[in-house]
Amino acid sequence: MADVARVAGVSSQTVSRVSNGFPGVNHETRQRVLAAMRELGYRPNSAARALKRGDFRTIGVITFTLSTTGNVRTLEAIATSAAQEGYAVTLLPVAVPSHDEVRGAFSRLGELAVDAVIVIMEVHLLDATRLSLPPHVKVVVADSDAGDRYTVVDTDQAGGTRAAVRHLLDLGHRTVWHLAGPEESYAAQRRADAWRAALAEAGCEAPEPVRGDWSAESGYRAGLHLAEQDDCTAVFAANDQMALGLLRALHERGRAVPDDVSVIGFDDIPESGSFLPPLTTVHQDFAEVGRRCVEGVLRQVRQNETEIGTTLVPTRLVVRQSTAAPRVR
Repeated sequence: MADVARVAGVSSQTVSRVSNGFPGVNHETRQRVLAAMRELGYRPNSAARALKRGDFRTIGVITFTLSTTGNVRTLEAIATSAAQEGYAVTLLPVAVPSHDEVRGAFSRLGELAVDAVIVIMEVHLLDATRLSLPPHVKVVVADSDAGDRYTVVDTDQAGGTRAAVRHLLDLGHRTVWHLAGPEESYAAQRRADAWRAALAEAGCEAPEPVRGDWSAESGYRAGLHLAEQDDCTAVFAANDQMALGLLRALHERGRAVPDDVSVIGFDDIPESGSFLPPLTTVHQDFAEVGRRCVEGVLRQVRQNETEIGTTLVPTRLVVRQSTAAPRVR
């Protein structure tokens, strides 16, 4: 910094103000300092600046898996939104979603020097009564029911499910079968509960749900079973990938969609409009979830306060060609 000041003919304090982007330096002087920086190959020491300011302008992200569409798209939105705010993102995948693993992840993030943490809890395997995150760490959790302890940003799982079930019942189906996600998944459980409640509210009996693991292959296996159920005329799949496998199974078993069986998914992945037939599904705004996660955690950082509560991002039903009134028998 002293060398830059000497070449530019300014004080070290002026160099510091320019390198940190502070106002109060006239344009000509700023350009002279920047030219000296380029000439000397000067780069500000981000670690030293962070220690001086007391912040690192970095958000840590803990995620249990990068294999699901929702997590990847949420992470992409977090990285984009953080960059727009001048923050970097440090990603720390956790192989096993256990209490000890998450505690260890927070410790490692502390060593990496982050200002706050976003936890993407796609699977709800943590016992909320046992998980106690460090009180000084600003935290936002995505996809969780921990809103009584932390800031939570979640998709309106229940609202989207109710819209899907009502759509099928309004078409004239007597009930709706459910291709559910894994039991340990918070999102899958929330959708299954809302499916069952929507049927009960309409006075319809809920068939025994068939479970998959979010993959198209598991949807195909479940679909082979559902195709054998003569009274199955409508299926709500907990995600689009399983719906894709279901469509294949129904086709192979000679059950036409939507003439024999109507199918609805959840997520509205980019490919869902290209399924055969194009899939009716519940749209999740993953970009908005990621944006609100960043917005919420930075608000805590800037106000130096911890927030508690849940923000729900609305869903909407996208009607395509995979649903129709049941065939008259």
